[in-house]
Amino acid sequence: MRQLALGVQLRVTLRFASYHTGANAAAVLGLTRAARAAGGPPLWLYGPAGVGRTHLLQAACAEAGERGRRAGYLPLADLADQPAGLLGGLEGLDLVALDDLQLIAGRGDWERALFTLYNELVERGGVLVCAADVPPAALPIRLPDLASRLAAAVVWRLQPLAEAEQAAALCSRARLRGLELPDETLQYLLRRAPRDFASLCRLLDELDTQALAAQRRLTVPFVREVLGREGS
Repeated sequence: MRQLALGVQLRVTLRFASYHTGANAAAVLGLTRAARAAGGPPLWLYGPAGVGRTHLLQAACAEAGERGRRAGYLPLADLADQPAGLLGGLEGLDLVALDDLQLIAGRGDWERALFTLYNELVERGGVLVCAADVPPAALPIRLPDLASRLAAAVVWRLQPLAEAEQAAALCSRARLRGLELPDETLQYLLRRAPRDFASLCRLLDELDTQALAAQRRLTVPFVREVLGREGS
């Protein structure tokens, strides 16, 4: 894959194949097509934390890179306190993915820079993909021309996984990390951990780290021990 702008690296596990689609098949299909073909309207993902906005943005960049196209992913949660000029130069990419766009709404310098980027991307046949916690119409965009451009986006509201789908998705995530997750341990986690998928994923990642450090398997006693330490 080609180097991304600003040295931001993609997580190797965040691919379309590793995303548990659930009710979000239309968004996955639309992003896959955008990653493979030139041009098109801006694309917009929104929804609560834990629905996979970042996963899908990075998956789109990875898919574009595997097709020989140049892509850039920018996590605005980490970059919003930087000068808006860092968007300069991205217009030469084929796909630009901006995460947590709500963080720069209402900021004149960023809005002007984003408007310029969008126009130059369109001229060169690139595509802008954005993610936020709300749809474009709900953002406090002050620059009318930018608001009108974003209003033309194809918008998908990402739906959380149903509880019945979380077990399969968590097992898939464990396999990607090279973890053995016995069924009894999985059921214990689902009973004792927070039921939103983002929290489950963070817990699995932490258990992986702790198991590696302790040279332990993910047995129920080990998970109970880790949860007990975190709750104390």
